[in-house]
Amino acid sequence: MSDPRFTSLRDRHEALGASFTDFGGWQMPVRYTSDLAEHHAVRQAAGIFDISHMAEFTVKGSDAGGYLDVALAGRLSALPVGKAKYSLLLAESGGIIDDVIVYRLQEDDYLIISNAGNRDDVREALTVRAASFAVEVADVSDDHALIAVQGPRAEEILAATPGIADVSIPWAEQRYYAWASATFDGEPLLLARTGYTGEDGFELLVPTSAAPALWDRLLEAGAPLGLVPAGLAARDTLRLEAGMPLYGHELGLETKPSQAGLGRVVVTAKERFVGKDAVDAPEGAPVLVGLVAEGRRAGRAGYSVVTEDGAVLGEITSGALSPTLGHPIAMAYLTPSSAAEGTAVFLDVRGTRIPATVTALPFYRRTK
Repeated sequence: MSDPRFTSLRDRHEALGASFTDFGGWQMPVRYTSDLAEHHAVRQAAGIFDISHMAEFTVKGSDAGGYLDVALAGRLSALPVGKAKYSLLLAESGGIIDDVIVYRLQEDDYLIISNAGNRDDVREALTVRAASFAVEVADVSDDHALIAVQGPRAEEILAATPGIADVSIPWAEQRYYAWASATFDGEPLLLARTGYTGEDGFELLVPTSAAPALWDRLLEAGAPLGLVPAGLAARDTLRLEAGMPLYGHELGLETKPSQAGLGRVVVTAKERFVGKDAVDAPEGAPVLVGLVAEGRRAGRAGYSVVTEDGAVLGEITSGALSPTLGHPIAMAYLTPSSAAEGTAVFLDVRGTRIPATVTALPFYRRTK
């Protein structure tokens, strides 16, 4: 077993009193104070997250766009410079190796950000698939740190942070799933208007050595505006409310995109891409749904979803008592016959059947 890894912000987290947990081989802050307080701060003001465990890859070369069209499920050659796109890296079986975000930095230069736990599998797949293309794939994960500032006051906080300069696009003109270039204390800074919380926000990519100073400066500028450090526990309830899938829970090698509601991400009209011949889910395969229940007892990952008579309909993949909505929510894979919105089902919570209703995702959507 390899030793646990820490990000370059370990000292900052320890000084803030963080509790740590293993995540994809990394020791990451799970909370600093209270899961609820950190969650509510993101919904009402802003939270700052260390997400430096995520993996980054660059794809450069004259064939970059065409290569990514084959390597990934989307049509990345059509992505404009300055924009970002959510996509899927599929296996030959049509299952999901990872879900990624792709940024087009220049005409022949792309950045891919993937999940920490899938770094080795993503590197291998991207490298093997590059063999017949004029491209260079590089794993640059260790060169960069990634900090997310999420919440309705995120833009205001970044604009007030000393050291952030040379912003290529005025703050008010930066759009969701797009990026701007900037500098921080003279070092290159990529400002991506993306996130995993359902709120407005940014993910900031900087050289690893610059991350501690950027973290400090963001906290100093943001504290008067309600910014708090937030850990993985809050990040998980935030993304669940927003109906965003998590690899290893809603997504995996045994999952076809259409089962997870991600059929729109797959451009089947492309002449070829890895997994195309097997991307369709078999008839009757379970599909991802949202579930809402009353009371305070939440279904958790692995709990069964059943009929009133106890017949198993499927399994919960993520569940929690929603801090924002005040009632239990969950995502689950159910048989298609029980997946229609409004269908009454039961959650088997340690032997007690809790009434629940199938609902559309997401559970929460920001109003502006």
